[in-house]
Amino acid sequence: MDMTSLQEFWNLVLDVWNNGLYGVDVGKMLAAALIFFLFMLFRHVFSRIIIGRLKAITAKTETEMDDEVIEVLEGPLSFLPIVLGVFFATEIITLDGNLAEGAENLNRSLITFNIFWAFYNIIGPLSLTFGKLKKIFSSSMINWLIKAMHGLFIFLGAASILEIWGIQVAPLIAGLGLFGVAVALGAQDLFKNLISGIFIIGERRFHPGDWVKIDGVVEGTVEEIGFRTTTVIRFDKAPVYVPNAKLSDNAVTNFSRMSHRRIYWKIGLLYDTSREQLNKIRAEIEDYIMTNDDFAKPPEVSTFIRIDSFNDSSIDIMLYCFTKTTVWGEWLEIKEELALAIKEIVENNGSGFAYPSQSIYIENLPEQVTQGKPEMFPVDEKV
Repeated sequence: MDMTSLQEFWNLVLDVWNNGLYGVDVGKMLAAALIFFLFMLFRHVFSRIIIGRLKAITAKTETEMDDEVIEVLEGPLSFLPIVLGVFFATEIITLDGNLAEGAENLNRSLITFNIFWAFYNIIGPLSLTFGKLKKIFSSSMINWLIKAMHGLFIFLGAASILEIWGIQVAPLIAGLGLFGVAVALGAQDLFKNLISGIFIIGERRFHPGDWVKIDGVVEGTVEEIGFRTTTVIRFDKAPVYVPNAKLSDNAVTNFSRMSHRRIYWKIGLLYDTSREQLNKIRAEIEDYIMTNDDFAKPPEVSTFIRIDSFNDSSIDIMLYCFTKTTVWGEWLEIKEELALAIKEIVENNGSGFAYPSQSIYIENLPEQVTQGKPEMFPVDEKV
C-alpha cells in the first residue's frame, strides 16, 4: 500500500461525505438531524413552561372562553416546535430540484395541517358562544352546526394539503360526481333520514331529554338526535335507534311539553244508590278537587265530575280533571290520595262500588217441578 492508494481512499471518503445521499452533505444531514432533535426536546419545554404560563394567565380572568381556547390549542401549540424543527432541518440541507420542491411542500403541508387542526379544535370553545343562541336555535341544531363546521375544516384542510402536492381537488370532485349519483340511488334511505332529521330539528318537535311516544315504534326519553337516527332510551334503559324517517312518518307525542297531567276515571256505584246519595257523592268529590291545591282549576283546564251513564252493573260517575304537576311520581301520589278520598266519600254516604254481576230469574216452571219444593227466588250470580 503506497501513499497514492491512501490518497485515493481519502478522496473517496470525502466524496461520500460531501455527496452521501442524493448529493446531500453527510455533515449537513447530521446537523439537520441534531436540529430536529433539539426542537423535539424544546417541544417538551415549550409545553410545560410556555403553555403552562398561558394557562395560569387565563385562569385569572373571569371568562371561561380563554381557558377553553388554551386547553384545546395545547395540541397544535405542542406540535409547533416539530413544524419549526422540520423547517430549519430542511433549510440547513442544500437541496436541488425535486428534493427542494418536496421539502417545501412538506413544510407547507405541516403548517397547513397545524392551522386547520387549531381551527378544528377551537370550535369546541365557540360552542359556548353558540349556546347563547338557544333562544333562536335548538340545542340539537347547534350540535349539528358544530359537527358541520368540524366536517368543513377537515375537508378544507385535506383539500389544501392535496393542492400543495399538485393534486387538483376540483376535477377530483367532478370525477366523483357520477359515482355520487350511483351511490345516491342506492342510499335513498340514508338521504331520506338525513333530510327528516333536518326537519325534526328545524320544527323543534322534541329535544334531548324529552319523553316521547312514537306510535308503533317506541316510548322513552330522547338521548340524541343524529344525522341518520335518533336514540331513544326506553324506560327499561334499553336504547332504541329510530331512523329519522320513522319520526317524520309516524305520529309523535311529546309528553314533556304537557302543562298538566290528566286523570280520567269512570267510578261505578251500586244500582241501589239513591238520587240523594248520588248527588252528595258527586258534590263531595267535586269539592275535594276544587279545594285541593294539587289540581288545576277552570278556566285554566276543563274539570268535570258528572253522573255519566247507566252501565250493565253500575251507575257511573265520570271524573275528568288535571293535576298541576307533570312529574309522573308526584302525579301517581296525587292520584292515590284522590282514590282514597273517593272511597271514603262513597262509604260515608252509605253506598258502595259495583262490580260485574248477572241476575238469573226463573219463571213459569211446570207445577210438577215446583210441587212440594221451596218457592223459587231470583238468584244473583256474581261474575
